[in-house]
Amino acid sequence: MTEKKRFAQVERTTNETQISIAINLDGEGKANIKTGVGFMDHMLDLFIKHGLFDGTIHANGDTYIDDHHTTEDLGIVLGQAIREALGDKKGIKRYGTAFVPMDDALAQVVVDCSNRPHLEYRVPALKEKVGTFDTELVHEFLWKFALEARMNVHVIVPYGHNTHHIIEAIFKALARAIDAAVEIDPRVKGVPSTKGLLT
Repeated sequence: MTEKKRFAQVERTTNETQISIAINLDGEGKANIKTGVGFMDHMLDLFIKHGLFDGTIHANGDTYIDDHHTTEDLGIVLGQAIREALGDKKGIKRYGTAFVPMDDALAQVVVDCSNRPHLEYRVPALKEKVGTFDTELVHEFLWKFALEARMNVHVIVPYGHNTHHIIEAIFKALARAIDAAVEIDPRVKGVPSTKGLLT
């Protein structure tokens, strides 16, 4: 555990959305989520609680069109906030992996806080919608998150039938993998890279 909390607050305003995210990586799972996209409220609440972060995530977007811009920009700003909160990344474990079952579905997420953004998304075909939410936006969110967090993110779902369960397992596994990757290991001196930097 670090002596100083790793915290960041990031805001982004465009003609399509206004996003404000504050995150503490060394939290207790306290979430304050209000995005205007009900399904993302649910997924981000799970993300904060399963990562044991503290997070306030507020968004106001053009959801009268659809959920695309809000969901995409949430991925952008959340990635930026986590990257900023990590700082110089000294002492972190760097890699994290998590398997999470959700009834019929199993998701694995593996991350590397490498400063080399990449999303590998190996997920079976999902139903087009969960409620009013377009499920193709899960990929959009994750790709923008990986890009802005500058993380290598691999999402693998070997099986699952219920689309809601599959997506929920992904968000829980993402949170737990990131929590493992950003954990401070007292054995790590400096940054865990032979290059000498992860920024």
